[in-house]
Amino acid sequence: MQQDVKTRFPAPFLSRAFKSAAAVALAAGLSLTGLPAASQNLFAPAITVNDEVITRYELEQRARFQAALRVPGDPLETAREELINDRLKLEVMEQAGIQLSEEDITAGMEELAGRANLSLNEFLTALQQQGVAPQTLRDFTKVGLGWREFTRARFLSRARPTPEEIDRAMGSAGTGSVQVLLSEFIVPINEQNAAQVEELIEQVAQLKSYDSFSTAATQYSAAASRNEGGRLPWMPLTKLPPQLQEVVLALQPGEISEPMPLQNAVALFQMRGVREVEGAAPQYSAIEYASFYLPGGRTPETLAAARNVVNTVDTCEDFYGLAKGQDPSVLEIQSLPPADIPRDIALELAKLDPGETSTMLTRNNGQTLMVLMLCGRTADLGEGASRETVANALTAQRLTSLTDSYLEQLRADARIDIK
Repeated sequence: MQQDVKTRFPAPFLSRAFKSAAAVALAAGLSLTGLPAASQNLFAPAITVNDEVITRYELEQRARFQAALRVPGDPLETAREELINDRLKLEVMEQAGIQLSEEDITAGMEELAGRANLSLNEFLTALQQQGVAPQTLRDFTKVGLGWREFTRARFLSRARPTPEEIDRAMGSAGTGSVQVLLSEFIVPINEQNAAQVEELIEQVAQLKSYDSFSTAATQYSAAASRNEGGRLPWMPLTKLPPQLQEVVLALQPGEISEPMPLQNAVALFQMRGVREVEGAAPQYSAIEYASFYLPGGRTPETLAAARNVVNTVDTCEDFYGLAKGQDPSVLEIQSLPPADIPRDIALELAKLDPGETSTMLTRNNGQTLMVLMLCGRTADLGEGASRETVANALTAQRLTSLTDSYLEQLRADARIDIK
């Protein structure tokens, strides 16, 4: 079947399982308080779904698996809901004649392990240390892969946006463009604070309101926006880094993104609003920026020196005078396609107008402070990869909506008995 849009969005069963920034920390030894203890009736029915049985053993195993992956929420509750959904999915997959090969399932398991930066054997060993049997991972993977195949076959053609809808989202139709209203939460991460940051990110990712996210940003975020509760002003979608555009377009108002790794930091974004405005938003083929490096990291002395630099320069050319006589590595002025710019730099540049500066970023494990200035943006008269990015994001968003609605209908029509 010919496709207008390449569907390179994340596999749904993967993104759901790996919500946290660290993906999984299995070797730490997690508390499984509240999970069912071993008993002689583990294989007794715990739930029936359209006469299909879910045993207490399956429920315990999925709960341990959920806890090991740090899936938000109570492990037993989430395990119960996921297993009910799995039975409904398996029934539909069987009716559709979907069968997966052992090679496909193993490849899916390896992909899951790779998300945790482990080999499959290492991943299985770590899970077994938490009391999770290999068959539990296999069953989880089989349902996820099969459901993805089924939903794409059933809904993908309906989920693909038309050229006009892509034009509208990109603002290239001449009738309007999309602006987004975001809040950000950015915290530095290193080997010393990784565990604490991972726990903090998980807690913030589960917040449900704008005010609670704002309070967390004020208290913990390292970004300059913390003074505004993490709130950023309205900005054209096209100003954001290409990687973030796709993430943002998939968010509903109030929803918080999955953790986005930056250099020496982790970021979360909350969607506060989307609007269409008159006039086409420009696309950019290149962004020119200057990076001036000061030793000392974010010490008071270095921050004071950075303020002096900011007060001295008005344009990127002014940095040449400051760098004169110093090692050439203290200054970089470069023009790059948006997709080639490091994420943390691209995010800061999105907030700047030409000639404006930021002193929020560091390099060399926090030992070097970067004074960043936006020199200018080069307009792109073509469409290029950004069009594909927008199309993929719209497709993923619609596919998720159609799939969720279909699953809700399956649950409404099902006979579900929880023992």
